[in-house]
Amino acid sequence: MPHLTEAPLRLSNANLAQFSQAETRPDYDRTQLKHGIVHVGVGGFHRAHLAVYVDRLLSKFAANDWSICGVGLTAFDASMRDALDPQDHLYTVIERSARGSSAHIIGSISEYIFAPGNEEAVIAKMADKDTHIVSLTITESGYYYNENTHELDVSNPNIQFDLTGDGPPRTTYGYLTAALARRYKAGLRPFTVMSCDNMQKNGSISRNMLLAFARLKEPNMAAWLSENGAFPNSMVDRITPRTVDEDKQGLQQQFGIEDAWPVVTEPFMQWVLEDNFSDGRPQFEDVGVQVVPTVRDVEQFELMKLRLLNGGHVAMGYLASLAGFTYVHEVIADPLFSQYLNDLWYEEVKPLLPSIPGVDVDEYIQTLHSRFSNPTLKDEVARICLGGSGKMPQFILPSIAEQIESRGPIGRLTLCVAAWFRYLSGVDENGKTYKIDDPMAKELQALAREGGASPNVLLGVQTLFGDDLRYDGRFVREITMAMRTLDRRGARKTLEKYVELPEDDKISIAGSTGSITGTHTRESSRTRESRTREDMTKRMQEDEIASLRQQVTELTLEKKRLATKLNDIWKMSSIY
Repeated sequence: MPHLTEAPLRLSNANLAQFSQAETRPDYDRTQLKHGIVHVGVGGFHRAHLAVYVDRLLSKFAANDWSICGVGLTAFDASMRDALDPQDHLYTVIERSARGSSAHIIGSISEYIFAPGNEEAVIAKMADKDTHIVSLTITESGYYYNENTHELDVSNPNIQFDLTGDGPPRTTYGYLTAALARRYKAGLRPFTVMSCDNMQKNGSISRNMLLAFARLKEPNMAAWLSENGAFPNSMVDRITPRTVDEDKQGLQQQFGIEDAWPVVTEPFMQWVLEDNFSDGRPQFEDVGVQVVPTVRDVEQFELMKLRLLNGGHVAMGYLASLAGFTYVHEVIADPLFSQYLNDLWYEEVKPLLPSIPGVDVDEYIQTLHSRFSNPTLKDEVARICLGGSGKMPQFILPSIAEQIESRGPIGRLTLCVAAWFRYLSGVDENGKTYKIDDPMAKELQALAREGGASPNVLLGVQTLFGDDLRYDGRFVREITMAMRTLDRRGARKTLEKYVELPEDDKISIAGSTGSITGTHTRESSRTRESRTREDMTKRMQEDEIASLRQQVTELTLEKKRLATKLNDIWKMSSIY
């Protein structure tokens, strides 16, 4: 599409009719909207996912009672308020693919409340009888969920404050409990708590953590909520890179839209949602949502997505960061990294997945290659490296544990854990520094410095590794060898130890779509696995032997130095 010569217009209700270049724009009367959903955590993903589905509902069915009131709980959310408020809470979703870009103006967010200083307004909005659903995109850390005990982290200072303090709430649970207590006293039904976070069993975790909190804070309400509440599980999927200034400028030049904070995303979008609601719901299934009857139906899709897509991001992200890559599509275009990822998927993850009626896992993997290869998204490697302490226990470590139990291969999965440990140093192999963006960053970086090229110190983090993996001899041996090889040889040379690329079995990247045109099948990968495992192990053992010899040499020299020093001391003492 040619660039526009006219000055761009700022998004607003008054200007909506003039944005003719947009693929879609609200065709409903936004002045008649009434909120039915309160959403906590209005970030890029929410605006590219749930808000888009609701926008479609409003357009298709004039479902005016189901607009969204957004809520920002933290000081960081002030920037979203400042972006949305002046443009009547309108924003643009920019979809990018190899075929080009399209702009969609979304109008489903009708209100936004910035909680700091307005805590009562948030509680009142949630408690309002018109609120039927409170949805969440608060990231893993916002659930205060201990992965090892599967219980609420009641020792967290924010949780402690909300349980015992007199001030306004600090946590999502504090707000939810206060609002639900009002509904309980008013004789209303509890609103549905609908997690849209990228977590396995997100609804079940929401239920268990909120009930644990409420039993300590409002025990009578907790009993009512346990009996009458609903917490649907869901699987959500849409790649949503960080918005940069270039995206805003391109939107102005190509579509004539001035938007303070547009969202960039891919055409692909999926939502598998358990049909479990306590106070009504819109007809999500009529706008593309896969509404399923049971939690088991969600879990099958969820497991496939979390282990393959999110696990794939984690597996390549830290290695790619160490090697100096900037964008995900650049990583997939590299045959060595692409083959490593494909081998990991087929050999160490796919065998663990349940079969899903109507779903071809090989086809799903092909789709992932295509999505990861989209150069127009410019999805940053730095983005997929965020929050490793939350991602490892969900996307990687369960696969390792299951493979250990079944005596299956764990080398590639373990390598990505080793790469994460190395990544925590904050410096890539070219000497470039980067920020570790993780809720546990301070603690993990200190442990990484203490441990050096040994994994033992970081493996001692109980909340991440528990005792099973920490004391599993096979896992410890694998990660020790991987870390030492990464430390000596770097990411690319280390990958060469894990990947063999015979000429007749390479993955080629077709154009910009990244489709797999090679002959990687389960059988060919198995053949390669058996052909290379012995050699790979032998080379790693040789590295280990070389390391031990070096240590022996150093100890021998130290022994001689100490012997000389003791001899000198003895001579001096004999003189006196």
